[in-house]
Amino acid sequence: MAQGTETPAGPPDSTSPGAAGSAAYLRRRTLRRGSAGWLLLTGLGVAYVVSGDFSGWNIGLSKGGFGGLAVAMVLMGVMYACLVFALAELSAILPTAGGGYGFARRALGTWGGFLTGTAILIEYILAPAAISLFIGDYVESLGLFGLTSGWPVYLACFAIFIGIHLWGVGEALRFSLVVTAIAVAALLIFAVGAFTEFDAGRLNDIPADPSAFGSNSWLPYGLLGIWAAFPFGMWFFLGVEGVPLAAEEAKDPVRSMPKALAISLAVLVFLALITFVSATGAQGANAIKEAGNPLVVALQGDGEPTALSRFVNYAGLAGLVASFFSLIFAGSRQLFALSRAGYLPRFLSLTNRRKSPYLGLLIPGVIGFPLAAWSGNGGRMLNVAVFGATISYALMALSHIVLRRREPDLPRPYRTPGGARTSGAAFVLACSALVATFLVDRDAAFIALGVYAVALAYFAFYSRHRLVAAAPEEEFAALAAAEAELKGG
Repeated sequence: MAQGTETPAGPPDSTSPGAAGSAAYLRRRTLRRGSAGWLLLTGLGVAYVVSGDFSGWNIGLSKGGFGGLAVAMVLMGVMYACLVFALAELSAILPTAGGGYGFARRALGTWGGFLTGTAILIEYILAPAAISLFIGDYVESLGLFGLTSGWPVYLACFAIFIGIHLWGVGEALRFSLVVTAIAVAALLIFAVGAFTEFDAGRLNDIPADPSAFGSNSWLPYGLLGIWAAFPFGMWFFLGVEGVPLAAEEAKDPVRSMPKALAISLAVLVFLALITFVSATGAQGANAIKEAGNPLVVALQGDGEPTALSRFVNYAGLAGLVASFFSLIFAGSRQLFALSRAGYLPRFLSLTNRRKSPYLGLLIPGVIGFPLAAWSGNGGRMLNVAVFGATISYALMALSHIVLRRREPDLPRPYRTPGGARTSGAAFVLACSALVATFLVDRDAAFIALGVYAVALAYFAFYSRHRLVAAAPEEEFAALAAAEAELKGG
């Protein structure tokens, strides 16, 4: 069915049935079900994040010192734990590719769904573009293939890894699992080597700023430094919330999704603790606070490369590839779900014979590659991605709170420990992290807001009049509205 022949789903802010919701429409927009069990989903959750253990987090030392970043990491870890528990419940209720958009659609309406989905897209389109720059830097520093960091490397990243995704989701997730396992093994080996050089006195070797309120040896930049370090505390966990985007392609998602979310978070917490403490204690917070490859610096300082530091350098490239690869997956599934429901142009959700959303994979690449080649500023793009992520966290946590209170009898195969109090904590911490992004990179925050404004204009004036009633997330929301009307009657 061509896009031009599809009937709008109804009047503004409505998802009443129409021709666009026909079986023929959805048949051309079907993912391969049953492709991923809990192990592949767990690997996906770790893959999203693992590159953040190799670099990026250490910049938080220049904002808050060891103590400030440690507190920020703990608070952000609590935020992600609370959010993951909430998402485990929501993904068991609605196991579709929409993920956060689908949850917010039922709880907060069409506007809430679009706001959440757009925030997630900002994160998952900008982050791979930024990571492609970091991959280019690693390729150049390692002298691989005689290449220098530049557009051929970025183009190769997008072309090769999007090609693997087009091959099929099962093959893609197995590839991701292997690369992620290499990166995780390297982090464990690094920690063993770094702990042999560990000295607790080096943790707080950044000189205290006497003008900062509450500054001391552990908090050299004062109490405000804790808040400024929030975005960098997130680097140890950023992306794990994307696991529910694989729900339509999972085996028994009601059981496997909560299990994968819990295990992947546990692995990430362990990796965060050993990486943060061992790297900082090996050479000192001051030595690694602005290093592009902090783990290598932690092992060799200003000395000659060692066998272990070379191994970790290569493994860092594996970690970047794992995160780049998995974030492409996440972005394509969120784009697929929003397009299938009519929030974005419907042709973007078409799937190929191997049930991969080929345009949902190609279009983010067409956007990400020029951004990487043109800007060359991976840090700025990641800050924009973090801004989008914090907005989505707040809205997903709010969705859990609303559904718990408004629909207490909704069947819940998995229930969040602590209920709305848990998601309430995630909401407060996500809002705090959102404000903290302005302390780190105000320009990135305003760039994200500008992208948001353009997307909202498109939704307000065009796509909200053309929603697809038969899309799973829209049907789920329509069912809730019908049940509420029956109770009211």
